[in-house]
Amino acid sequence: MRVRDISRLAWDQIKRRKVVTGLCMAGISIGCAAIIVALSLGDSAQAYTEKEINSRFKMDEITVTPNSGVPTQGKNGSQGAGDNEKLDPGKLTRQKLEIISGLKHVNAAAPFQDIGWLQMLTNDNKISDIQVIGTNLSLLTKYDNTFKQGGPSELAGMAVLNYGATLGLIDNETRQSLYEAMGNDPYNNDLRQQYDNLSRLPADLYQQQIQFQSTDFSTGKTIVSSSIRVMGILAKPKGMDDNMAMYDKKIYVSLETAERLREELNLNNDSNGQAGVYNNAIIKVDSIDNIVALEKLIQKLTLNTSTNLYQKEMLAEQFSMIKKVALGVGIFILIIASISIIVAMTMSSHQRRRQIGIMKVLGANMRQIRNMFITEAALLGFLGGLLGVVFSYLIVTGMNKIIGSAGGMGGSEGGLVIAIPLMTIPIGIAFAIMTGVLSGIYPAISASRTNALTAIKRD
Repeated sequence: MRVRDISRLAWDQIKRRKVVTGLCMAGISIGCAAIIVALSLGDSAQAYTEKEINSRFKMDEITVTPNSGVPTQGKNGSQGAGDNEKLDPGKLTRQKLEIISGLKHVNAAAPFQDIGWLQMLTNDNKISDIQVIGTNLSLLTKYDNTFKQGGPSELAGMAVLNYGATLGLIDNETRQSLYEAMGNDPYNNDLRQQYDNLSRLPADLYQQQIQFQSTDFSTGKTIVSSSIRVMGILAKPKGMDDNMAMYDKKIYVSLETAERLREELNLNNDSNGQAGVYNNAIIKVDSIDNIVALEKLIQKLTLNTSTNLYQKEMLAEQFSMIKKVALGVGIFILIIASISIIVAMTMSSHQRRRQIGIMKVLGANMRQIRNMFITEAALLGFLGGLLGVVFSYLIVTGMNKIIGSAGGMGGSEGGLVIAIPLMTIPIGIAFAIMTGVLSGIYPAISASRTNALTAIKRD
């Protein structure tokens, strides 16, 4: 018999035995759908989680700091930035940042000179503790920032506030009275709620004049800086609410303005006070895949680097384990389905003994009989796999509706949406066909060993 004849006979048997065919296909389809949904859910959840973590932990950024472990060769404080680099090769200098910015795959390289936490004072005598950072203001948008109001300006005396810096500005009298009241009655929930509400209260600081003040601990006097104008307000980062934003208060000023503040407020800590030398820089990379290679290049400049890439590795391990468990569940279901196929096809081989005997009398050999049964089992697996693909799309559609109606991860734009990758479909069908073929081996061997004359006489 030719392959076409074997396939036609197998197909005729599948069509004739509708109930058995339907039951076998149902078992295989459930296992196939379980495998496809498990792989799709794992991939979609991993992609969503990586996206969220990247937006919050900036996995595509490298933080660069001076390498304090490199020994200093000299201590002449009057040297320029180039001489200082020769005397202390571990410093983070303007020249090194220029080299880094010229490397391949670097989208932006900017200093984020941490001036420290200062008290910001507004024209209406409201104050707030805020972190002051000196940087290139024109590069802020390169670091996933968008402007809610205004824009960057490199003019001296200009500043950009992040969203958190506009929250919780309280006049000093109210602030002190609240601190005293909470200190006297720390378990008063009403006082705590009042303080939290004030801490989330937004203020309109765009185009306003602000000042900074610090305490000179040697004299005990309060030093107030010259006025600075707010030229831009950054929008609230995606995924951050006011409860998180009120603890993230930053103001960005130009490096020139940062140097002026350092002099006015007598801030001489760390590398402050050395022109062209920074205590922190952030490198924006075009892809997470290039982080490791760029880190190695930057470290050759005798600098320290740190990233949040370990978050991705931890996620990959966790989701790999979840997908393996889910895949195991799908395979277990297929094994149960294979038992039903073995039973059904073994019974079929006994019911079709007369047909097998006639085929042998007409010249069919054992190999052709085996191939017919294995082809029939493979067709059952293939049809069950196709039905499983349909089931998997219905299941995923239902899960997306449930996630969307429940809000949370799927309730906002860019939330979790489970998608079926195309590569999972052939994987599921392949498992289904393999299950059918393996299940059909024993019935096929049993049927091929049927004695033709005995089968015809009995029937």
